[in-house]
Amino acid sequence: MANEEQADADGAVADGVGAVPPMNDLDRKVTSEFSGYTVRKDLVSKVKGNALVPTYVLEYLLAKFATTTDANSVQTGVEHVRSILADNYVHREEANLIQSKIREKGRYKVIDKVQVALNEKLDQYEAAFENLGISRVVVDAQTVKNNPKLLVTGIWCMCTIVYAYSGDPKDVPWRLHRLMPVQMSHDDRENYLAMRSKFTAQEWIDLLMQSVGFNPDLFSDRAKLLHLVRMIPFVERNYNLIELGPKGTGKSHIYSEFSPHGMLISGGEVTAAKLFVNNSNGQIGLVGFWDTVAFDEFAGKTKKADRALVDIMKNYMANKSFSRGRNTSHNVPYMLKNTDLFEELPAQYHDPAFLDRIHYYVPGWEFEQIRSEMFTSGYGFVVDYLAEILHNLRNVDYGLAFEKYFALSSSLSTRDKDGVRKTFSGLMKLIYPSGEATMDEMEPLLRCAIEGRKRVKDQLCRIDSTMAEVDFSYTRVGAAEPTTVHTLEEIEYPELYWRGRQQGEEDVEGPADTTVESDEKPNLPVAAPAPAATVSAEKTSTVTPPAAQPTAQPKLTRIERAAAAAQEGRLTFTEDQRGVTYNKLFGAFVAGAHSITIVDPYIRLPRQIRNFAEFLETVFAYTERTEEVHVHLVTAYTDAKYVDNQIEDLNQVQNLFGQLGIVVTYEFSDTAHDRSIETDTGWIIALGRGLDIFQQYDTNWLSPLTRQQQLRRVREFSVIYQRAKSNG
Repeated sequence: MANEEQADADGAVADGVGAVPPMNDLDRKVTSEFSGYTVRKDLVSKVKGNALVPTYVLEYLLAKFATTTDANSVQTGVEHVRSILADNYVHREEANLIQSKIREKGRYKVIDKVQVALNEKLDQYEAAFENLGISRVVVDAQTVKNNPKLLVTGIWCMCTIVYAYSGDPKDVPWRLHRLMPVQMSHDDRENYLAMRSKFTAQEWIDLLMQSVGFNPDLFSDRAKLLHLVRMIPFVERNYNLIELGPKGTGKSHIYSEFSPHGMLISGGEVTAAKLFVNNSNGQIGLVGFWDTVAFDEFAGKTKKADRALVDIMKNYMANKSFSRGRNTSHNVPYMLKNTDLFEELPAQYHDPAFLDRIHYYVPGWEFEQIRSEMFTSGYGFVVDYLAEILHNLRNVDYGLAFEKYFALSSSLSTRDKDGVRKTFSGLMKLIYPSGEATMDEMEPLLRCAIEGRKRVKDQLCRIDSTMAEVDFSYTRVGAAEPTTVHTLEEIEYPELYWRGRQQGEEDVEGPADTTVESDEKPNLPVAAPAPAATVSAEKTSTVTPPAAQPTAQPKLTRIERAAAAAQEGRLTFTEDQRGVTYNKLFGAFVAGAHSITIVDPYIRLPRQIRNFAEFLETVFAYTERTEEVHVHLVTAYTDAKYVDNQIEDLNQVQNLFGQLGIVVTYEFSDTAHDRSIETDTGWIIALGRGLDIFQQYDTNWLSPLTRQQQLRRVREFSVIYQRAKSNG
């Protein structure tokens, strides 16, 4: 039955891409109210194939030919779009073939990225086609005037090219007959605002989430709001945003795929001439033509940056729009303890005067890594339609709209207030584009805006001791007391966030005690049972003379207490025994470690890789989050046909635990046989069966055995614990 169901599912994917998935109330509503401006979002990935065209190009075509909700019509439209891409999209490796078609047919339509430059010697504009590989194609001045971005990095167009060979070897035979940018050609704001009134705020937020490709059901309200903050540079002028976080969370996606009005620069290193103006020829740089310029992989301590460029950017950021994204190397508690949340930036940008111009710091570490199930199969706006609406809303300002209900703290600086107001204005234009909202509707937007600017300012106070802390609070009209806003990391790690302040002992320990399971005692490798040893210790403590009490030892941390329980010895377990967990077996021995090497040639199958992930959970529970822990795995390849799956699973484990401050590396060895764990705290653990100690068990998601190791039966195995011999 399972195989038949799988075959049916595979057949649906293969034969019926136009099959319409079940529509929810929001899908029905948006396709009714915005007919002609919506598209089924999953069609893009199904149609795109190997065509390296931006999402807004595909959605433009799908919106023209496959906007209906009728299955047959969608199928027909999708096939037509596929035909256009197959016949007209230019793959680099097929450039010669397309050139031949143009020559043989006399004229031909192509979809390509076109860039134009002025040939001052001939006083004419000439186009270069990126994939087609032709250049010096004459373009009339009016076309350039209508599409000035052709002169910068180029834009995607549907072009009709004519072949007209004149016999003059100096003459270029290519002629541009028609050029049509694949973007909206009119402003539909009036209809957009009218239709917005038919949706609730939650429906509208979910619609925006679906429009950028995500399934809103899989995101919390806070996560949705942070995703919308990423869109603010497209709707708010003069807005500066930074996001630092783990890779794979979609930082660059929205800036590369969402709007033809945005430009993503990869690599992070950029020149003043490319960004602003080339003094040698007067050519305007990127910021003169794009609403938003985003820097991907902007950070990196080893990257170089021109000091003069940094100074220019300081001035420019006062009245233009930038967005920056970068992967973080460390987790949040590590950065809070050792450096600051801007630690990944190049040294030249780690400048208080520069950072103070940032309006919002998006906490990229709060985003989950993007998984396939996070993408929606529902309907959303054609991204180019929405991008054009947001582009035209940049002329509107709602930055003061909240002041009839709320007053900001008087201690905020002018830049603090500007950051809050601009973020609030952007969120209003996204969620309440008419500018009308109640006090209760505005309050979460205001809190979000304050939090993002507070994250910037609090880190600036770490970097620059002369910068005074301010009160990030607001007061509701009629309220006696202000409401203070905190960042989430401030709430989670108060002792690290405000390091240097006086903290109570309990505050420092905080909720971290719950990391180690309090009801699990370690398996102590001694002859006497562990409980008896515990009782003996208690008896000894009761007869200790009072005179010894004043010399009380400093209180041990939870991890130090766990490490103190580790003892040399041997443990054996019988077949079918229960009550065994990795925490009991290994917790005390990995406690406080910074480097762990595990050799196990049988981390091959999915269940064995899951064992490795559960071992890493023990490492997570028994090590400090403010320090990096390096875990190196030495294993062997699985069967050849499954190696790709093995590597994919290990990479996934690597990425997931990397976000938690556990740096996982691995290697494959053909000679590894003995199984062991070795820590930099001096412990060597000989593993008789490696990590594969559990018998097969019910892996149903609802089964408690998937989460509670102590309920599983084990195979017969033994473990030997010994101290590494000192070289001294």
